[in-house]
Amino acid sequence: MRQVKLGLWGPMVSEVCFGSLAISPLQGRVTEAEGASVLRYALEQGVNWIDTAEIYDNYAQIAAAIKGYPDVRIISKAYSVTALEMRQSIEKARTALNRETLDFFLLHEQESALTLKGHTEAWEELLRAKEKGIVRWIGISTHAVAGVRAGALQPGLDVIHPILNYQGLGIIDGNLPDMLEAISFAAELGIGIYAMKIFGGGHLTHDPKKAVDFVRCIPGVQAMALGMSSREEVDYNLLLLSGKDIPTHLRDKVRHRERKLYIADWCQGCGNCLEACPQGALRLNERVAVVDNEACVLCGYCGRVCPHFCLKIV
Repeated sequence: MRQVKLGLWGPMVSEVCFGSLAISPLQGRVTEAEGASVLRYALEQGVNWIDTAEIYDNYAQIAAAIKGYPDVRIISKAYSVTALEMRQSIEKARTALNRETLDFFLLHEQESALTLKGHTEAWEELLRAKEKGIVRWIGISTHAVAGVRAGALQPGLDVIHPILNYQGLGIIDGNLPDMLEAISFAAELGIGIYAMKIFGGGHLTHDPKKAVDFVRCIPGVQAMALGMSSREEVDYNLLLLSGKDIPTHLRDKVRHRERKLYIADWCQGCGNCLEACPQGALRLNERVAVVDNEACVLCGYCGRVCPHFCLKIV
């Protein structure tokens, strides 16, 4: 698999980062053991880094999958605001993943300079952890153009994980040209960039080659995180990236698998999911949550905050 350097001072990694949200309890598509098996299969094929987050609640799953792969790199993220919260998030990851040193740790879903300012204590704790050698590289994930621009100017930042696809789906401010301009700005500063949601949460899977080629052609974007929950998806994506022919049976099995956000009929209309959705894809209609499928990118964050377990990616 093609190896890339993540920014000017980042490590060499595979072009594909395994996006573990797809095998996490947040999406509930596979069991913990099944997900670990898929992840291990991806590692056997040459994928050598994994994207996760505290919110995904799958550290134990990853720890089980990476046994025998001491060199695999792991990126995690947290919503921590205070220094104490960040210390706790870092220690939770170190303990659960059985790692003395974490490769990457990011502030999760930063939207702007104002958001980053509100997380100043947490960021300063990340800087201290980096100085102590507890974390090697630090950064942010973001669905916002302003988040990329603010992150690029954040002292000590090494990597940005932005939403990026050829239709600009999921960008919560601005548009695709704005996002490309912000990414170019960050790349000129030497920051490592790996894209998320290149298939637009499943909306762009009708032309996966176009989606992959678009991201690959953007200067400054070195890699991409791909969510995969089956061996077939691993095989399909790696063949796609290698430029090799994809067998018809494999193409049909993977591309015809449509997913959606399911909202159970026992929804109580509490509205928690609306606040948790970064895309504004949910609303209440007659005190029941409904989803705008065009806006939903199938992240599953809404399901985490539902007290009645009404929401699930299926």
